[in-house]
Order: sequence, then structure tokens, then C-alpha cells
Amino acid sequence: MNKKISKLYSAFDREKLYSPTEALELIKKLAKAKFDETIELHVNLGIDPKKGEQQVRGNIVLPFNFGTAKKVAAFVTSDKAKDAKEAGADLIITEADLDEFKKAGKTDFDVAVAIPEMMKSMAPLARILGPKGLMPSPKNETVTMNIKKTIEELKKGKISFKNDDTSNIHLAFGKVSMKVEDLLTNYQAFVDAITKAKPETSKGTYLKNVTVCSTMGPAIKVQA
Repeated sequence: MNKKISKLYSAFDREKLYSPTEALELIKKLAKAKFDETIELHVNLGIDPKKGEQQVRGNIVLPFNFGTAKKVAAFVTSDKAKDAKEAGADLIITEADLDEFKKAGKTDFDVAVAIPEMMKSMAPLARILGPKGLMPSPKNETVTMNIKKTIEELKKGKISFKNDDTSNIHLAFGKVSMKVEDLLTNYQAFVDAITKAKPETSKGTYLKNVTVCSTMGPAIKVQA
């Protein structure tokens, strides 16, 4: 641990469980980078990640957006193109555009959404979209009948979350420049969403360890 990091850790009790408000106040106080650091939430869950029925996943639109709006590509039938455009889709691909899209192979967008009717026609695109995690799927709510609502939520900063192989969830929920009250609201929204997604077969303590940190700052333990 270098002197700079060591000094940051000496500014608080590393073993103490802080309230969310205290932790966020500390993060803002200890943030020393010359850029607006992102604030992250890290949660260790009481689940068995090897069991399919204990996977934790969900989606959320945070109350206070912090620049997480996505560049959205919408795969829709021609009669739904207008809805996609009005919702703010950055790229609209209809049935007539699929061959040209496949030939170009460009994926300069962050997320792809589709209506169910398009999925069969999109099968040939799996080799392009799949490796980049861009293939629409019902699991992450990117295959939807309500294309307008889905696009609008993504443009507002809708975030998907799921546990990794070590039972952890890692999420960004704000910036150091934001007010503590707004950060706290986003933090609580995420914790509530993760708690709501608790698998029925998960026994014992569910939120085992919760920490928050900024991009360049120390991890602070939070009272779950």
C-alpha cells in the first residue's frame, strides 16, 4: 500500500460499519482525484452462485441519473419504427435493414433492444452481437413488447445488475460531485432492488458485506 492510499485509510476506522450517510460523506471528503470520481457499491451475497436458482439479477432506473444513458439500437418492425424514434433510439433497424447491418458488422452502440417478432430474423446476427453481449434477451428485458418504454428507461440510465461467480454484485450509483442526499437515494434504491431480488432458496444472511468506494478512494464498510 503506497503512502497516499495509506493516508486515506488512516482517516477512518477500517473495521467500523458506517451508516450509508456517514460512508458517503467520508467518500466525498476523501476524494482527491482531479476528475469527478464514480462512486461504487460492492455487495457480497449469501448465495451459492453455482446454483441456477440462486442467481441474482435485476434492472433499475436510478432516481438521480449520473450520465449513464446508453446509446440504444432498436430492432423493430417497420410499424414500430416511429415509436422507437420518438423514444430516443439512436439507431433503428427494421427487417429491410438486417442484411445491410450484417454486412457492415458495426456495433457502435451500448445496448440493443428488440420486439419479439424480430428475434427469429435476428438469429444470423448472433455471431456479431453475441460476443459483445449485445444480443437482445428476455432475461435482461431487452426483448419487449413495449419498445417505447424500454428505450425511454435506457435513455434515463436504466442499469442491469447480476451477481458474479464469487457471489458479489458491483454497481456504480453516482459521482463525487453529487449531493449526499441524492447519492443516498440512489444507494438505497440499489440496495432495495438487490434485496427484492433475493432468491427464495437463499438461506441465512443475504447481504453479508456491503462496501462503498470512489474510483480512486478507499473501501468503506456500510451497515447493511
